[in-house]
Amino acid sequence: MLRNILSQSWRNGAQVIQEGSPAPALYTCWRRFHSGQILSSSRSFFGVEDFVDEDNSRPYTYKKEKRSKNPHKHISFKQRTIAYMEPFTLDVFISKRFVSASLTHRSTCRQVAVAGTNSKDIKAALKSRSDILACLAVGRFLAERAKEADVYTCTYTPRERDKFEGKIRAVIQSLIDNGINVKLYLD
Repeated sequence: MLRNILSQSWRNGAQVIQEGSPAPALYTCWRRFHSGQILSSSRSFFGVEDFVDEDNSRPYTYKKEKRSKNPHKHISFKQRTIAYMEPFTLDVFISKRFVSASLTHRSTCRQVAVAGTNSKDIKAALKSRSDILACLAVGRFLAERAKEADVYTCTYTPRERDKFEGKIRAVIQSLIDNGINVKLYLD
């Protein structure tokens, strides 16, 4: 089918060339192939003439952007401003073998301070890498590194599966004891 369309469009272009005006021949071929109308603008950035599709009347070189599912959804003031009012978030990861925590800037997604029991300076001083004492050490080291980066406040929202007790509470309590103000968002 594509071969049939191309051959017809080239035939129409060849008929235009025989009539004596070679410039519209290329336009005729492209118009038949894209089944759109030709814009009378200059050539596009890509060196291809822009065509307007019949169904949505946009040039086919138009970059589609991601749109929200509900464009009329109300966004609250808190949702718009929380990334600027409370820019640093605490992320705590605890497994059976090790504990790690990090402070991340919300708008740039860069980690400001990181501490974990797998790092050389903490690993040598601990007997176990996943007990409560290890969590307290991770909190202390994270607080020191955060102060070096001039971060004194952060927020923590536990994941759905996490409960604010035990090892997670030990890390956060250690941060608070070492001078970092942690704001908790518990459901």
